[in-house]
Amino acid sequence: MAIIKKFRIKSFKKKNTILKLQNISLSFEKRPILENISFEINQGEIFGMLGPNGVGKSTIFNLVTGLIKPNSGEIIIRDEKVNDYPIFMRTAKFKIGYVPQYGGYFYDLTLFENLKAVAEILIKDQRNRAEKINYLVSKFDLSQIRDIKAKFLSGGQKKKLVIAMALLGDPELLLLDECFAALDVMTIKMLQQIIVNLQYENNITICICDHQARDLLSCVDVAMVLSEGKVIAKGTPTELIKNQNAKTAYFGDSFKFN
Repeated sequence: MAIIKKFRIKSFKKKNTILKLQNISLSFEKRPILENISFEINQGEIFGMLGPNGVGKSTIFNLVTGLIKPNSGEIIIRDEKVNDYPIFMRTAKFKIGYVPQYGGYFYDLTLFENLKAVAEILIKDQRNRAEKINYLVSKFDLSQIRDIKAKFLSGGQKKKLVIAMALLGDPELLLLDECFAALDVMTIKMLQQIIVNLQYENNITICICDHQARDLLSCVDVAMVLSEGKVIAKGTPTELIKNQNAKTAYFGDSFKFN
């Protein structure tokens, strides 16, 4: 697949860290999941997390949103430690949007009804609510399917719907969990373009976790590789695929990006 991203943010005139995980460790029933991991995401970049299934990528999203708490370490959003913030307060105060791998919508509601249900919670003014819904329907080219129940939508249409729902709250940080899973090649390309446009047009910081390396590396600025609960490599896509630790643990010697 050709590289989607026409530019990559390799450095920042002034680094403004939006999310930082510092010395995070987590175990489930004495089984270590994450071991003393640290990384940060700068405002305005598209950041990727790679690693095999079960390595802890989705767990990191659960930690960021507050669904679970770490055994040790700090989760810092915009210079504020948030370990003890409940889910709603954390996502509302720091404007975090989350797109899960599965679901994220009401199956028996139409596409429009899904957007309206979430908008009624997040947007108080009725006129602003209607304008935002219409804007997102137009932005994601959903007008032809707005009255179809979500359970009857294709995989790509469902993904567009859930991203649109996440954007209703005007997030500054958008988390995409395994967003390329079980999608066909053309739908993946469409989704990659949406992700890049959100960064370029809306200035949203985006974090993607996936195990589809080529698809993820085609649209991120920076990525890291997780292995056995640890961060073993981090850098631009080009730097990452040349990293020997990443090759040994994840890519292998035959992996080619371009």
